[in-house]
Amino acid sequence: MKLIAITGSIGCGKTTIAGLIRSLGYAVYDVDGWVRRLYYKKSFIRVIDSHFPGVVENGAVNKRKLRNLVFNNNTELKRLEGLIHPFLKQNLRRVIRQNASYNELIFLDVALLFEMGWDKYCDTVLLATVDYELQKQRVMARDKVTAEDFEKINKVQLDRESKILLSDVVIDTDQSKNKLLVELMTIIGELEQQ
Repeated sequence: MKLIAITGSIGCGKTTIAGLIRSLGYAVYDVDGWVRRLYYKKSFIRVIDSHFPGVVENGAVNKRKLRNLVFNNNTELKRLEGLIHPFLKQNLRRVIRQNASYNELIFLDVALLFEMGWDKYCDTVLLATVDYELQKQRVMARDKVTAEDFEKINKVQLDRESKILLSDVVIDTDQSKNKLLVELMTIIGELEQQ
């Protein structure tokens, strides 16, 4: 097994790349999906309620309230990460264990790869990136957030230049899906030959 990470800051096209790789028939594990499912577990909702009073409403986490709380206070953000990251690491270990005997490429779609230190588990890191202004426009349109909210979210992620230096392959997503697909097919072909 070769574990290939797909990463990138918010709005840089990481999910698009993961979808294209999935369309080629490869297994892509979605770490953001793991987090989304976690927020539906009653036991986790109770933990959030006890650590962040006022963000659980009608038995569900109000993610906008939680986001506003943690992105305005680094201590609160670290506390939330302390609750989520152990669960994610447990899932990562399961994925590695289940696929260890296969001689295939396995992809991991993970936004906070470097921030969590998971790059050490990966054989190759693919970075989705795009011009900052386009990134900002994408996020504001997709997530219906203000420029100020985008800045808060983007600020907690490792900066673009550092991610480029830490990555093995950098993919500019400011191109058509067809061009991206051709580029990915070339990259994957090279990875399979290694």
